[in-house]
Amino acid sequence: MAGPPPTNPAPEVTRFTRDLPPAHYILKIESLSKIIPMLPGEKEPKYDSEVFECGGYKWKLSFYPSGRKECDSAENISLYLSMEDTDSLPLCWEVNATFKLFVLDQIRGEYLALQDADKGTIRRFHAMKTEWGFAQFLPSTKFNDAKSGYLVEDSCVFGAEVFVIKCTGKGERISILSPPITGYCRWEIGKFSALNVECLSKEFKVGERKWELKLYPKAVSADNADESYIKLFLSVSCWDQTSPQKGKLYAKYTLRVRDRRTGGKHEEITDSKWFSTSKRGYDYPKFLPLSTLKDQSRSLLANDILVVEVHIEIISMVKINFTNEKRE
Repeated sequence: MAGPPPTNPAPEVTRFTRDLPPAHYILKIESLSKIIPMLPGEKEPKYDSEVFECGGYKWKLSFYPSGRKECDSAENISLYLSMEDTDSLPLCWEVNATFKLFVLDQIRGEYLALQDADKGTIRRFHAMKTEWGFAQFLPSTKFNDAKSGYLVEDSCVFGAEVFVIKCTGKGERISILSPPITGYCRWEIGKFSALNVECLSKEFKVGERKWELKLYPKAVSADNADESYIKLFLSVSCWDQTSPQKGKLYAKYTLRVRDRRTGGKHEEITDSKWFSTSKRGYDYPKFLPLSTLKDQSRSLLANDILVVEVHIEIISMVKINFTNEKRE
């Protein structure tokens, strides 16, 4: 009849070899057989390495040449990683990390590495759990076998790599605004016929952004050099990334040249786009032919005044660096 399962079954681990030595710490023990009787812990001798720093925290390696008895690992050597100097950490501290532990095959010149079976496993170190590792790091028979290369001339080499998972506090949240943020601008351009260069509207604010319109009075179409057009350009005038509110946004807008005759037909276009640091605005090079603008049957240019309007609806916004904030 089989006995009861071990009280602390060994976690699933992945073992692999590599030539590259451990990046963060190496522990070499010479004359191991003479060192073991000197180790503290009569029933469970243990050697603690010197403290080393990695990821902003202090660590040590703990080597159990006779295994961890409490983990039913008497037929294995055990190797653990533990945190040190935790008294200096804030109350309720917690450190999340992944790690690999190593032993050197001195004959073949390569390291045997152990890590959790799921390579993405993150171990949580805290006041009640300051160490993680492998109770069944290596069977004692294999470790002591000279042909394995792990214990050569009574010396062995272990190592560690520790990767601390730190929260940067950076992130973004995209959301749909309900209701959307709306805004309107009316821009009157006098003496339009005398304009030869582009002109810029005054800035107007919609939401937390400042916007502007630019008009090119006599743009020439590349595919029809004989026809000139009004070219309109809508953009965010200045993109300041210093505020958490000022991530990219998605807006629906209508650009319009107004026909001021009662019942007149306005010339307009409706579109929706993303606005961001890399794409602050959009242009419409063939917004309106000059021939249409000057049509005497309409009132698009009454008294040589052009009236341009824009309606903006900010539908969605990305809020950046919101990770540590309270939800609204």
